[in-house]
Amino acid sequence: MNIDKNNQRVISTDENPEDKEFETSLRPQNLSEFVGQQKIKNNLAISIEAASKRGEPIEHVLLYGPPGLGKTTLAHIIAHEMNVPIKVTTGPVIEKSGDLAAILTNLEPGSVLFIDEIHRLSRIVEEILYSAMEDFVLDILIGKGPSAKTLRLDLPPFTIIGATTKLSKLSSPLRDRFGNVFRLDFYEEDDIQKIVERASNILNVNFIDQSSLSVAARARRTPRIANRLLKRVRDYAEVKNDGNIDQGVVDAALGLLEVDHLGLDEIDRRILLTIIQKFAGGPVGLNTIAAATGEEMDTIEDVIEPFLLQLGFINRTPRGRMITEAAKKHLESLDLN
Repeated sequence: MNIDKNNQRVISTDENPEDKEFETSLRPQNLSEFVGQQKIKNNLAISIEAASKRGEPIEHVLLYGPPGLGKTTLAHIIAHEMNVPIKVTTGPVIEKSGDLAAILTNLEPGSVLFIDEIHRLSRIVEEILYSAMEDFVLDILIGKGPSAKTLRLDLPPFTIIGATTKLSKLSSPLRDRFGNVFRLDFYEEDDIQKIVERASNILNVNFIDQSSLSVAARARRTPRIANRLLKRVRDYAEVKNDGNIDQGVVDAALGLLEVDHLGLDEIDRRILLTIIQKFAGGPVGLNTIAAATGEEMDTIEDVIEPFLLQLGFINRTPRGRMITEAAKKHLESLDLN
């Protein structure tokens, strides 16, 4: 199983501490450097320029979509383009209203507050955020019971950028207070290749021929995975091929990680093979698949299955999951079936 030192699949979209440091070194600073998501970039460019001309903060921005697609990067780019400081926090960290008050009262005028996993804010914190986002005021309750009083503090104008992978878990009142709402989609393969090549230039990695495309094809249309695979391939090339990356190096390095040419790893293939070999290709229920493979139902449904659905390798039916002919042909091509 292709598990890295943090017990993560190498093709996982979840961020780990090693990723954070590595991604920061590769993070673009301007919209012009950001590859892909062209519609979002066009809309942001207009909003940023209009706000700058008026001398106002950009309207609050909500970014949603699968992990690893660049929500955090875009938040930093917006702050950089607006030439304002950015404060970064996450929904689970802001546990109490006092935590939010401390953050908001320390913001500089025009600055950006980036809240990752904003769907995990508590309802109490959300309600305080409403007036802060809408009117730039902070209502603080002092005391308890009949003698309690509300103290209203003025806040400097600021921009909240929220990021979430689960838009449906965001309450409607909070969602409605964002003037800009953008969904980040999976990238096209040629955009992923551009991201890989941009990162390789920063890292002084030498790709030979079209081997960068081979890395991009395995990245599951996700920049975070592309950068992680590039790092593994670079390490292998430094040890085995004087730092030069050709097709053979890519195949050998990612072969050691058990990542095939479509980006499937051992766990993906085990799920597919289990359905084929033990349940005649389906239909079979999710709980049965979980029991047969030793994986948790939530992991299969939220982490493993989405990419298999994207590839057209699994069909969801009222009677359960079914394997498609495309999946069977892929496994046969790998001589695993």
